[in-house]
Amino acid sequence: MKYMIMMFGGLGATLENRSPDWITGMHELMVKLDGELKEAGELVASQKLIDPSRATTVRFHNGAPVPTDGPFAEIKESLAGYWIVDVSEDRALEIVSQVVAYTEYPMEVRQIMDEPPQL
Repeated sequence: MKYMIMMFGGLGATLENRSPDWITGMHELMVKLDGELKEAGELVASQKLIDPSRATTVRFHNGAPVPTDGPFAEIKESLAGYWIVDVSEDRALEIVSQVVAYTEYPMEVRQIMDEPPQL
């Protein structure tokens, strides 16, 4: 099964109260885990995202979609990055638990819907 593992927070203002050692440790944990997932053949894709203050939000307003530069979700609630992994649900939760134990930021694990085979 494929799962999307989503990390929230961990950017901009959410790092203001963290020490340089903590930030270095978080970065090292992410690089180590990413390498382990690649080496095990479990990683399908992964990316970190830029600060949400540089995002564009599209909302439906007055009968039409309108792109705006806000309002955004609070930064602590914003998606900071993701992994797509091809693993069991237990393994996906094990991966997430390693990160949450260090960062204390919430993460979400969601199974990717299977697509029907192409004919």
